Amino acid sequence: GRAACPGPRARHRRESIMLPLMSPQDVKRKLEAGEIRLVDIREPDEVESLRIEGAEIAPLSVLRWQDFRPVTDKPVVFPCNSGRRTKNNSDLLEQLAAGEAWQMEGGATAWDKAGLPVVRSRRSLPMFRQIQIGAGGMVLLGLALSLAWPQWLWLSAFVGAGLVFAGVTGFCGLGLLLARMPWNKK
Repeated sequence: GRAACPGPRARHRRESIMLPLMSPQDVKRKLEAGEIRLVDIREPDEVESLRIEGAEIAPLSVLRWQDFRPVTDKPVVFPCNSGRRTKNNSDLLEQLAAGEAWQMEGGATAWDKAGLPVVRSRRSLPMFRQIQIGAGGMVLLGLALSLAWPQWLWLSAFVGAGLVFAGVTGFCGLGLLLARMPWNKK
């Protein structure tokens, strides 16, 4: 139960202190012993490319709107990809855990580098990275081609406007197009 994990450091309510760290090796040992609840806050495409067995999936992008009541009184350990997301959202995650909460040091990347068991899919890059590469490539292409014909500069402007539109509305046409590509099909 609770005695298996030392309690988080005392916190002053007005300070934002990151969740205490737990190494991937300790997480694995405590997960196998049934002493913790592992809740992966990465997005579905990230989890699909590298999944930690035994982890519950609760993407941070929707977690605050889900009914995330503790199913047990076990401490909750939150991994993300590198540890940055859990650090930046520590207050929210601690509140949602409604009890002891930890972050896995180095996230899923550190788990994988430690040689701990993972399930991998065929997909090599998460969707958000494919979108970044595609949009960045089109901006650079528009700039390079504008040296020969200035009208190509509009390609870069179009991509920039598309990124702003996607940020404001949540609709990403490039993401939908990339999702239909053969390398993203199951």
